[in-house]
Amino acid sequence: MNYLISRLSEASTWRGLSLLAAALGVNIAPELQQSIITAGIAVAGLVGVVTKG
Repeated sequence: MNYLISRLSEASTWRGLSLLAAALGVNIAPELQQSIITAGIAVAGLVGVVTKG
């Protein structure tokens, strides 16, 4: 269980899950795409600010 929690705290895990979802064909409504992209960039920036490395 600790292994899973440790992996979920890594940015690379979230990037990988996002890419896997995209590869499997998760569809996003066109009117939501810009909002989701903006939120994703904001979250990525926040993760970069509050984590090491």
